[in-house]
Amino acid sequence: MKRIENFKSIIDKYDIIFFDAFGVIKTYQGLMPGIEKTFEYLLAQGKEYYIVTNDASRSPAQLAESYHKNGLSVITADRIISSGMLTKEYLDLKVDDGIVAFLGTPESSHYIESSGLHTLPVREIDSSNIDKVNALAFLDDEGFDWCADLNKTVNILRKRTIPVIVANTDRAYPVSIHDVGIAIGGIAAMIESIIGKQFIRFGKPDSQMFMFAYDMIREYRPITKKQIVMVGDTLQTDILGGNKFGLDTVLVLSGNTLAKDADNRITSTGIVPTYICDSAVIDISGLGF
Repeated sequence: MKRIENFKSIIDKYDIIFFDAFGVIKTYQGLMPGIEKTFEYLLAQGKEYYIVTNDASRSPAQLAESYHKNGLSVITADRIISSGMLTKEYLDLKVDDGIVAFLGTPESSHYIESSGLHTLPVREIDSSNIDKVNALAFLDDEGFDWCADLNKTVNILRKRTIPVIVANTDRAYPVSIHDVGIAIGGIAAMIESIIGKQFIRFGKPDSQMFMFAYDMIREYRPITKKQIVMVGDTLQTDILGGNKFGLDTVLVLSGNTLAKDADNRITSTGIVPTYICDSAVIDISGLGF
């Protein structure tokens, strides 16, 4: 583990950079100040980059549009790899027909719609259609009633033996510099413990997320894991996932892991990044840009 002052000196060693989104590129207030300079440098150096995110609330096109609205037009839909993509792939392969009940926003459900499948919010499941529910997906922490719909989810899963997919494994996310909110992964973990069944999870730290990205890249160019680095702000997802898949990793101290807590968290979890850096922002002054 090396503490590095300048993020540029890290990414100069790699051909492909995987970035987490929240806490690395953006914050609860918008884009990370100065992050556009990093992408200017990556483009100038011909580096390839992808946003590897557990955000299943919107499609890659919708996520890309949110960056564009904030002035970061270089992040296009083809540069975004989300856990929702794995969820859709699973549904396409494993669930032939019927209803996919979901917790989340309408945008998140449109993302996972598959041929032959009909998505319905949990609140619309009742005695007339519960027998047609052949999967249930946890997609986003918004878009439903936390009391009525979570109780209904528990009872649907008590009555139906169906696959349950958690499209975002994050249990919490920062809502300010001091506070966090409960993410859909935290809600899913609670319901999992109540009904005593194990759910199917997609997203970091699962290696399947990284394999999905790795295989996608190898379809059009030869690449090895040594040429890729994963940049994230959370030890238990970004760094653990990258480490498990055999990638070098960078823990940035601009999101979930604060500088004052980093050493203690690394010691207590045993999750050790290859590098630690204050942020993913590059100072390009004096570099000729």
